[in-house]
Amino acid sequence: MYLKSDKELRTELQTSQFELLVPANNKDIAIKAINAGADAVYIGYSKYGARIQAGNSLSDLIDIIEYAHIYRVKVYVTINTILKNSEINNIEKLLWHLYSIKADGIIIQDMGLLECNLPPIPIIASTQCHNNTLDKVKFLEKTGFKRVILPREITLKEIKEIKNNTNIELECFIHGALCMSYSGQCYMSYVNGGRSANRGECAQPCRRKYSLKDADGKYIIRNKYILSLKDLNLSEKLENLIFSGITSFKIEGRLKNAAYVINTTAYYRQLLDTILFNYGLKRSSVGQSKYDFEPDLYKTFNRGYTEYNIDGDKKDVATVNYVSSLGEYIGVVESVKKNYFTMKTNILNNGDGICFFDSDNNLNGVNINKTEGNIVYPADIKGIHAGLKIYRNYNKLFDDKLNSLEITRKIDANIKVKETDIGYLFILNDIEGNSAVYMLSRNIEPAQNVEKAENTIKVQLSKSGKTEFRIVSVDLDLKYIPFLKVARINEIRRILTDKLRKIRKKNYKYSYRKNTVVTTEYPLNKVDYTSNIYNDKAALFYKKRGSFVGEYALESQKDIKNRTVMISKYCLKNQLGLCSKQTPVKKYTEPFVLIDEFNKEYLVEFNCKDCVMRIRTEN
Repeated sequence: MYLKSDKELRTELQTSQFELLVPANNKDIAIKAINAGADAVYIGYSKYGARIQAGNSLSDLIDIIEYAHIYRVKVYVTINTILKNSEINNIEKLLWHLYSIKADGIIIQDMGLLECNLPPIPIIASTQCHNNTLDKVKFLEKTGFKRVILPREITLKEIKEIKNNTNIELECFIHGALCMSYSGQCYMSYVNGGRSANRGECAQPCRRKYSLKDADGKYIIRNKYILSLKDLNLSEKLENLIFSGITSFKIEGRLKNAAYVINTTAYYRQLLDTILFNYGLKRSSVGQSKYDFEPDLYKTFNRGYTEYNIDGDKKDVATVNYVSSLGEYIGVVESVKKNYFTMKTNILNNGDGICFFDSDNNLNGVNINKTEGNIVYPADIKGIHAGLKIYRNYNKLFDDKLNSLEITRKIDANIKVKETDIGYLFILNDIEGNSAVYMLSRNIEPAQNVEKAENTIKVQLSKSGKTEFRIVSVDLDLKYIPFLKVARINEIRRILTDKLRKIRKKNYKYSYRKNTVVTTEYPLNKVDYTSNIYNDKAALFYKKRGSFVGEYALESQKDIKNRTVMISKYCLKNQLGLCSKQTPVKKYTEPFVLIDEFNKEYLVEFNCKDCVMRIRTEN
């Protein structure tokens, strides 16, 4: 393995631009994410995205892109499902449309797209491509991808190895829901009900209850959410990720609401900005966001947090007893009466949602009808007792504030007024050197009250209102101060900001895909259903690169017996304290059997050498 020198790494860091990448369900959330400080947003078209419920029209995408580019924010469009022959033959037109409206990249899974007539739009390898090895990332780089989205299971050590041996951009998840399986390698939703995760229709089987028994029929655990993972939170690892080679930090959540997106974006924006400032590094967009609230990751949807496998340990990563939001810890119940309970310190409010673990360690929830001091009146008192720990999983005041909040994002600019032979020249300059000018005729009366007139001009020119700009200074380079009415000054300012907005749009530096699609040898000489080949062009892609296509995607097959339906770094033996590295005495006989709520059984296999778990259908 090649190791880059400290000098090489420092040079790369100083010349890199770092982006906070934020999800958007729709146009409204995309705009709010941009205002909250996103450097880039990823969003779905009306079809072909891995979140089929999160689709948007071309018209909305145009509006989002035009607004984003003012701040140099990038917009990536997700086309990350596997495609039928009928779909892939019609998708070229869409890709050229996305290119024409200046989408900054397309996130794809289906390799058949690379056999199409692609426009010179940057292509990004979705995490659904199963980018889990250095050889795979090298292949994607040689093929012509601009960036790879690394799997959620990846470790810092693995990221460093990839960075040391490639020059491709690396994107990493830092926050949000975790898939139990390797992305792109989960077929349980499809085999259970025909809803394919690789087609954007995942039914989330990992969020259901299961039982686990051993080969002797002895139950290890019954009716628990043993495949459901906590949410990812790498907020304390951002610095490590930067120095490991990550330039794009991704928040998960294209199905999440505006409050979640605003809160998480603001939180990570402030954290990332501090780190970048401390090391003299650059973010990829411009404009400062102003927040009238204190971001708190526990105040919006979360199942509890984990750093998962980033350090290679995977300790206590599953929820087991719940799948809904746990929220923030509030405190302990002090006493209980007929229809209310008391807490020593009460911060709950009318309309909040709270939850608690019952005697069977299951998570129960209830709404709050009313609070009076330290007295809390829940909609139902059942299950609440003295000493019970209370969590708030819906903070009404916080959500209401975020949903109604008008967050502003401003680009610093200054105005200079110069006196010339033909008149007064007004110049509006932004921090990137873009300029807008306006010439006012010299035929203006001089001000009688010079001090008042000068102050009026400065005050009115400094008001940027609801525009994208913040006027940080006004410099008057004038021999004679003209008398200008307030309305006229405001008109000049509006003309300047309108001009500068158009100039910024025109001057946006679009990153074209310069490299062509290259036919280079694929790391595997044979591919099976786990390569998710769903169309003939995808099959051709692998054949041209020296791989024998043994079969098409599982979604195209009728026989689903004896098939691996999940591949995961998450391990049930580890989670349940049965790992041989932790407990040398074997309590149960393998193979284990996983049983769902409908008594359907799956075999669970453990590759302890590579620390990988597989779940497969029976014969």
